Amino acid sequence: MTTTEPLVLGIETSCDETGVGIVRGRTLLANAIASSMDEHARYGGVVPEVAARAHLEAMTPTIERALADAGVALADIDAIAVTSGPGLAGALMVGVSAAKALAVALDRPLYAVNHLVGHVGADLLHGDGLREAVGAVGELELPTVALLVSGGHTSLLLVRDLVSDVELLGETIDDAAGEAFDKVARLLGLPYPGGPEIDRVAAAGDPHAIRFPRGLTLPKDLERHRYDFSFSGLKTSVARWVEKRVAAGGPVPVADVAASFREAVADVLLTKALAACRDLDVPRLLLGGGVVANARVRELAAERAASAGIELRVPPLSLCTDNGAMIASLGAQLVAAGHEPSGLVFGADSTLPVQQVQMR
Repeated sequence: MTTTEPLVLGIETSCDETGVGIVRGRTLLANAIASSMDEHARYGGVVPEVAARAHLEAMTPTIERALADAGVALADIDAIAVTSGPGLAGALMVGVSAAKALAVALDRPLYAVNHLVGHVGADLLHGDGLREAVGAVGELELPTVALLVSGGHTSLLLVRDLVSDVELLGETIDDAAGEAFDKVARLLGLPYPGGPEIDRVAAAGDPHAIRFPRGLTLPKDLERHRYDFSFSGLKTSVARWVEKRVAAGGPVPVADVAASFREAVADVLLTKALAACRDLDVPRLLLGGGVVANARVRELAAERAASAGIELRVPPLSLCTDNGAMIASLGAQLVAAGHEPSGLVFGADSTLPVQQVQMR
């Protein structure tokens, strides 16, 4: 195995997307994804058991598709990397089991890695067509502040070293931002998943029509929760506003509500992330996670980062949502850094702390 540019296959099954990626060092060769989102749409959210069964059915075809896209055979793979947490326990078990089976069958080293840190690893990748990324180009410099926003996570990290020194600065104390988008979309009669629907409708609305609350931004809250997030109160505020409007017999201005809600979320996310950059004297901010696909989040991030003199990095949107390529990327960095493999005794850990980049 070439340790500087190992050929790594990565498996990601933390939620509702079966992702298999193949990288050679920092070069992306394949990023195959099978989503079970349509199966969850009838329930209005991710059902863990449905997600696990969907991963089981999609695993082999997705691996085969990734190998075909990369133009390599299983025998060519140098190492396997897999998300071992955090995420849905049952979903993680499917990916971990598949990765262990491959490692044993191929007699290859196995690296169990942290899903959240994987999102940072996505920014290392390059390849044809990948530089549709927003913001700065070129190699990622460290340290960096990373804001990871998805349906299951809203976390603010300080990454001093990708494979050995990641610190959790703050996270949501209730709903994740993506979860709040889904719930507000349901309130407004919009289909699941809520993020793209809110984004679509909000484009025709006034983001300043309604002043919704910005959670944990008051001075008394900042003393204890400077880098933490809270979206439960915002979601409730939207619900009460809509209820009052309906009770008064007036029409609900869906576009204005969606735009105002989206503005509140984006405002809080960027205010706290850029505060961390200033406080810690880190001149760069990296965004990751599916909510980064939100147009206003990207727009506001670009505006405020430029105003603050902060370098903004956003991986291509295809690498922001959950995917196996980011897991393969992190695995390749562990190999290159000389880290020992994880072995076969680790299990899935739904609450794996971000400070633990690799499980052993």
